[in-house]
Amino acid sequence: MLNHIVLMGRLTRDPELRRTGSGIAVVTLSLAVDRDFGNSTTGEKETDFIDIVAWRNTAEFVSKYFTKGRMAVVSGRLQIRNWNDKDGNKRRSAEVVADNVYFGDSKRDGGGDGGYAPAQSYGGSSAPAYSAPTPAPVSDFSMIEDDDSQLPF
Repeated sequence: MLNHIVLMGRLTRDPELRRTGSGIAVVTLSLAVDRDFGNSTTGEKETDFIDIVAWRNTAEFVSKYFTKGRMAVVSGRLQIRNWNDKDGNKRRSAEVVADNVYFGDSKRDGGGDGGYAPAQSYGGSSAPAYSAPTPAPVSDFSMIEDDDSQLPF
């Protein structure tokens, strides 16, 4: 069986970091994800608002580097939870349990703290930083002759 989902959207509010009784970090957030197609009658694109939950290091990373309006790419699994409301009625909620959260925009575009770099959700203690690729060193490269007569095929 396969249960994997990848979403890209903007945070609709600042992430809410909490801790369980045993101190495990958990963060909740909501993504606004535009549909790829427009409404058949109006032609306007519709938006889905999807609840996301992340645990442990992923939760710490998200709460530290993401804010409302920031573009995020989330990969994880879809989970359906059954619960009872205050009146005792049975309810169901769908949410994505995030395994990884990446930056979906650059600092310039999103106004967030980190530079552009797809960051693993296990983050670490500092924000990932963009580093430009270093040019290859100049060497004394010379072409060899194309003599394929020695090849067995």
